Amino acid sequence: MSSPVPDGPVRLLGIDDLAACQRLAEDREWGREDHKWRFLFSVGDIYGIDDGNGELAATVVSTPYGKDVAAISMVLVAKRFERRGLGGRIMRYAMDNAGTSSLCLTATEYGRPLYERLGFRSVGLCTTYKGTAEETSERSVSVPVEAADMAAVHALDTEVFGADRARLVEGLPSFCATFRVVRDETGMAGFGGAWWNDGRAVIGPVIARDSETALTLVDEVVPAGPIRLDIDHRHPELIAWSERHGLSPAFTTTIMEYGDAIESDPSRLYLPVAQALG
Repeated sequence: MSSPVPDGPVRLLGIDDLAACQRLAEDREWGREDHKWRFLFSVGDIYGIDDGNGELAATVVSTPYGKDVAAISMVLVAKRFERRGLGGRIMRYAMDNAGTSSLCLTATEYGRPLYERLGFRSVGLCTTYKGTAEETSERSVSVPVEAADMAAVHALDTEVFGADRARLVEGLPSFCATFRVVRDETGMAGFGGAWWNDGRAVIGPVIARDSETALTLVDEVVPAGPIRLDIDHRHPELIAWSERHGLSPAFTTTIMEYGDAIESDPSRLYLPVAQALG
């Protein structure tokens, strides 16, 4: 006999719920992703539905960027309750409470039909490349970020992403294991970071004025060991970099939007902070 579907309210979760979020993620065969979850708690609104037995039946993260855009992520439903309406219920709650004119998310093939039913539209594809990079360059063009750089980093991020992500940007130097910038006579030419997630370095964000600067930043933030790049198909130069350095495609997801079109500049947004954050 299947478990009754929880009918309790959707509630705003706090950091005390972190372990329950991780157990739910493991139930869905995701990693614990402690570093990422903690950052999401610091910048976003995390909602959950309790299962009535001390665990979570479902979660969703909504990370608002002002009144313009909210990034939706970590839509998880316990296996014992899957395909019984909880995903749609908690998504609608997050959508109704985002308070923004647009929403964005990155959908797996499993989740995409739900998002399409809710009115999300596909705007692109993203392929995740994994492996251990071979023969990256010595650091020579970019430099470690300084406090004095952050106003210019914030301005460039807002211009390229199409929304003010002040809280996220402020946290990047401490969230990322490596965070570097390229400056020239015109000002901030680009910035890039890498952060560790369950033993693998995620390369991102990378925002730059051109592909040469972006590829330089990727080269100079990549650490030794396993890495991951989430590459928008509008950047074939990053796919070529990944293949040239021995990485392999792992899976492809769909980039989706809801509401007003997001006024971003994909030509300069080379890698996201994470699929969960844009």
